[in-house]
Amino acid sequence: MKELLEFIVRNLVDDPDAVRVEEVQGERGPVLRLTVAEDDVGKVIGRAGRTARAIRTVMRAAGAHLGADAHVEIVG
Repeated sequence: MKELLEFIVRNLVDDPDAVRVEEVQGERGPVLRLTVAEDDVGKVIGRAGRTARAIRTVMRAAGAHLGADAHVEIVG
């Protein structure tokens, strides 16, 4: 799942080398912490959070397919 999130975000941003995904254990299960370059945060969040919501939806669907429940957290 970590690789899928990284693939999606690398194709959205201007600086794909700055994309970092860290998997940590949260209260509700695994949490994927996404870090991007400061200039790319707006692209990942999108207008009114639409892009971030779409990324989270895709990751939720992928997690359901794999039998896991992962949450995406955008750190910045």
